[in-house]
Amino acid sequence: MTTLLTTPVPAATGDLTLRRGAARVLLTNWTGSSTIPSRGLYPHQWSWDSGFIAIGLRHLSVRRAQRELESLLGAQWADGRVPHIVFNPAVPLDAYFPSPDFWRSSLEGAAAGAPAGTETSGIIQPPVHALAAWLVHLADPGASQRRGFLPRVYGALAAWHDYLAGPRDLGGGRLASVIHPWEAGMDNSPCWDGPLERVEPMRPDSYRRADLDHGQPAERPTDLDYGRYVRLAADYRDAGYTDAPGRHAFAVEDPCVNALLIVSEHALARIATEVGADPARHQERARHLTAALVERLWSPDDGMFLCRDVVGGGLIAERSVAGLVPLVVPGLPRHIVRALVSTLTGDGFRLGEVPMAPSYDFSGAAFDSSRYWRGPAWFNTNWLLERGLRQYGHGAAADALREAMLTAAGSSGFSEYVDPVTAQARGTRNFGWTAALALDLMAAAPVADTESDQHLTEDETT
Repeated sequence: MTTLLTTPVPAATGDLTLRRGAARVLLTNWTGSSTIPSRGLYPHQWSWDSGFIAIGLRHLSVRRAQRELESLLGAQWADGRVPHIVFNPAVPLDAYFPSPDFWRSSLEGAAAGAPAGTETSGIIQPPVHALAAWLVHLADPGASQRRGFLPRVYGALAAWHDYLAGPRDLGGGRLASVIHPWEAGMDNSPCWDGPLERVEPMRPDSYRRADLDHGQPAERPTDLDYGRYVRLAADYRDAGYTDAPGRHAFAVEDPCVNALLIVSEHALARIATEVGADPARHQERARHLTAALVERLWSPDDGMFLCRDVVGGGLIAERSVAGLVPLVVPGLPRHIVRALVSTLTGDGFRLGEVPMAPSYDFSGAAFDSSRYWRGPAWFNTNWLLERGLRQYGHGAAADALREAMLTAAGSSGFSEYVDPVTAQARGTRNFGWTAALALDLMAAAPVADTESDQHLTEDETT
């Protein structure tokens, strides 16, 4: 089986101030069953946030990390999809938009199997969850086995992957498609500008943006983009959240989404072995997905992966960090790994010259160092790049990136994202996955998986 990256060996020394600060963020954002990304701007549970948060929480409380994933999977739809938001009914409707009364999941999503007792959104986010579950298990296998953690999440995770590989293969090439920019997690990436031109925006007076109550307009998506986001979500809702080729105005094969699906399939194979299921189907799907990723999204001229516009046809000529994240995929051809590292450290992304990789090519026409996913550096994508660099033997570069991320996390107040050159804080502060991934990096640089690692002691009161 292809090796994965797993639980780090604890470092000999650590910055206790940074660790305590990160722990404080996660404790403050804990709701009793899950962790919100931040107070104010993101008051509910977000899907891929919870995956990354669980990875960090395992260093504080394995039990709490398990609950983070279990609570998210508890809102899974019968068709297998894991919704990108699970709404907290105690939060006022006007605290976030689109709110539960916009999505109307239990009503409009009933035919697709939306849960009747929990309100969610109807769209998804990148599938980091099986990787997170495997890493949480490895933090304390004994505690995991006593609670039956892996047997309880395996079926849900397998159904989630089946949904992505089945109904969401809209291009017919074995890759999962996203049908909304929010599904890729990189909401306003320049990669979406072209496909979004087909979408008629909702009138600005038909909704109210709650995000601007907590964020700077210059750091958030524009009103035009937001109007198109709302239109896509409303159309999907009104169609009963049905997936079918040719139905969607926006459908894109994203390299980051599919890279995380591949890595999580490898993790799911490990989980299958632990629970007595057959890992072969997960191993086979990982191989097929990797081949399809290379065949459909690799651009030799760009030295990176690009998004594919399923509706309009062809690769999208925008270079975002999503096209470098596949470095985390094990077993890539050597020439692709060399090209990815060269692109990551070259003029477009300048890693090594700047502390963290930007979310978009510095030389791109749409680059903006402050606006959300159009240039700022994000901690989750850089965490994935750090793992990818280390996986393929670029230890010095991985070490430098790890130290830069820890420095930026502390100096920025665990901000949502940072200026890619100065590492100045951008977005909201005390952000969940920034704190969680800082904890993971502080545990020390990840090492290649051996079946025996040092494990953390469970302490639910930490």
